[in-house]
Amino acid sequence: MDVSGGEERAASGGNVPEDQQQPERLDVDAILAEPGTRIVVCCGSGGVGKTTTAAALALRAAEVHGRRTVVLTIDPARRLAQALGLSALDNNPKQVKLEGTAAAGGELHAMMLDMKRTFDEVVLTHTDPKRAEEIFANPFYQAMSSTFSGTQEYMAMEKLGQLRSRDEWDLIVVDTPPSRSALDFLDAPQRLARFLDGRMLRLLMAPARAGGRSMFNLVTASFGVFSRAVQKILGAQLLTDLSGFVAALDSTFGGFRERAEQTYRILQDRETAFLVVAAPEPDAIREAGYFAGRLAEQRMPLHGLILNRVHRIAAPELSPEQSLAAAAELDVEGGSPLTADALRVHAALAEQVVREAEVSARFTVHHPGVPVVPVAAQPADVHDLDGLRAIGTSLAG
Repeated sequence: MDVSGGEERAASGGNVPEDQQQPERLDVDAILAEPGTRIVVCCGSGGVGKTTTAAALALRAAEVHGRRTVVLTIDPARRLAQALGLSALDNNPKQVKLEGTAAAGGELHAMMLDMKRTFDEVVLTHTDPKRAEEIFANPFYQAMSSTFSGTQEYMAMEKLGQLRSRDEWDLIVVDTPPSRSALDFLDAPQRLARFLDGRMLRLLMAPARAGGRSMFNLVTASFGVFSRAVQKILGAQLLTDLSGFVAALDSTFGGFRERAEQTYRILQDRETAFLVVAAPEPDAIREAGYFAGRLAEQRMPLHGLILNRVHRIAAPELSPEQSLAAAAELDVEGGSPLTADALRVHAALAEQVVREAEVSARFTVHHPGVPVVPVAAQPADVHDLDGLRAIGTSLAG
C-alpha cells in the first residue's frame, strides 16, 4: 500500500505551506512556574473550553508547581464549581480540597464574580455606614449595581485589583466572559473616565453640590431649558434619584477610576500573562485573531494561543483517499465489513484533522510570533478534578 504523502498532508494542513504551520510551542509550565508571573488571563470566544482551561491551569499551578492559586471566573456558567467539586461559587474565594499537594505546598481557591456584592463592598469600604445605607436605598444605584451594561466589567477590574492588592496569592487565574465582551474590562477605566467627566453628569451633579435648595429651584435656576427637558423625559423622581446617586458617586467613588487605571497598568506589566483560548473552528479562530490584535494595540502581554479540542489520528501515514479506496476494495471482495467501516471512520477523522490544520493556520499566518499549544479533544466532558488534571497534562505537552 502506498502511504507516501499522507503524513505530510495531515501535518501541514492541506494547501497551507508547511513553514506557516510550525509556530513556536507555548510552554505552559514555564508560565505557571515563573514566580514573577502573578496573573494569567484566559480570553476567547464562547464555547471553546475557556472556563475549563482556566481551572486546569489553576489546578496545575497548585498541584505541580506548589503555588497558592485562586481562579476567578466572571462567566455566569456554573461548570467551574462542578469541576472543582464545589457545590457553588460566590464572591469570596473557596478552598478546593486537593490530595497529594503537601509536598508541592500549593493551594487552590476558586470564586465567581458577583458584581452587585462587589459594588456594595466598594461602597462599604469607601464611605461611612449611614452614607452607605442611603446609597443602597437609592433606586438608581439598585439598578446600576445589578443590571446596567458595563457594571460587570467595572467590577471585574475592581475585584481583580482587590485580589492583587491583598498580596495573598502567588497566582491569580482569570476566566473572562465569552465573546468579545471578554476584553471589555480592559476599557473600563477609559469608559468610567468618560462617564465621570461627561457634560451630562456634571450638570446632574450640580443640584446635589449646590446644597440646601430644592430640586425644583435648582432645575429652574441652574439648568434652564435643558434641565426642564431632562426632567420631562426622565421624570422628577428619577432625576432626583439620579442626582442623589451621582453625588454619592462623586464623593464615594472618586478613587475608583484611579484603582481601575492601576489595575490596567498591572495587566500591561510583565507579571501578567494573557492566553487566548480557541478551538480549530472558523469563528473561534477569527475571534482569537481579534483578541490578539486588541492585546497588541493595548500593549498587553500576550504569551500564546491555547488551541483546544484538536483531533488526532492513530495512523497519520494513511491518507483519507487510501483509506476509502481500501474500504471500497473490501466491499467488492467481500472482506470484513467491520474493517471497511473502521477505514471509513479513519478517513472522515483524517479529513477533519486536515480541515482543523487549515483553519488553525489562519491564526498563525497573521500572528506568526505567537506560541501555540494544542490540546487534544477529550472523549467526554470534563466534570471533575481528574478531568482537569488530564487537560493540564495535555497543556504541558
